[in-house]
Amino acid sequence: MSDHFTDPVTETFLAYRNLLFTVAYEMLGSAADAEDVLQETWLRWVKADVDQVRDQRAYLVRITTRQTLNRLRSMKRRKEAYVGPWLPEPLLTAPDVTEDIELAESVSMALMIVLETLSPTERAVFVLREVFDVGYDEIGAAVGKSPAAVRQIAHRARRHVEARRPRKTASPRQTRAALESFQRALEVGDLQGLLDVLAPEVVLVSDGGGVKQAALRPIIGAEKVVRSIAGGLGKADVTLTGDPTVVNGNPALVVRVDGEIDGVLAIRVEDARITGLYYVRNPQKLTRIESEAPLTLR
Repeated sequence: MSDHFTDPVTETFLAYRNLLFTVAYEMLGSAADAEDVLQETWLRWVKADVDQVRDQRAYLVRITTRQTLNRLRSMKRRKEAYVGPWLPEPLLTAPDVTEDIELAESVSMALMIVLETLSPTERAVFVLREVFDVGYDEIGAAVGKSPAAVRQIAHRARRHVEARRPRKTASPRQTRAALESFQRALEVGDLQGLLDVLAPEVVLVSDGGGVKQAALRPIIGAEKVVRSIAGGLGKADVTLTGDPTVVNGNPALVVRVDGEIDGVLAIRVEDARITGLYYVRNPQKLTRIESEAPLTLR
């Protein structure tokens, strides 16, 4: 689709493309699947009688939601066969995403992991209502439920998420400070330094997808996490470095081994200490960390 001489149908789709991508990604946790959903949305949009569409934004969000729900249900089977924990695909985001507190929190790795525990319909309703402030009538049209049913689903999903999301959202400055302390200790092999920055109940979740080595279950507790990290550091004589970056709107590290990308590390911080470490090593999920993803809530 060219930037020049585009028809009104194409122009409308392009105007909302970033929004539709954000909607699909927050529901799916996969940029590749979100792109496929956008392609399916486009094919349905060009066949629509656009002149009869009163609210083009709402109509496009509705198509995207329906296609996303179909893909969520098929992804469930893929995840059941996945080797080890499944983490969302990390996205490189512009620094200004960090400044948009609402957007940064909605795409944070910590919240995206919580959303994985919802059913497909609950996740769609939660994202549309809590993140994009879509009305109950419009959500009902998108998910095939009555407005009253959507209200109940939204209430149930909100209660579920609130019980599992961080008690206090750390500021970007606090997150960067904790990440810098972790990075310094990691690069020099300072195990006590790692213990100092980790909360006692910290959880390490690593995603290798059966392609790269990773723990098959979450590792819980600071001492166990440090022992796991120490075991990895001691396996070979390599140079380990962490490059600060912004992933999913929050400070993160691109971890390199002898200069080659090994994975992306995102963290969850509460009370100045790290309570969650999310390490994505699966190469298929590391294709979106070199160019910025255009995320938006509008």
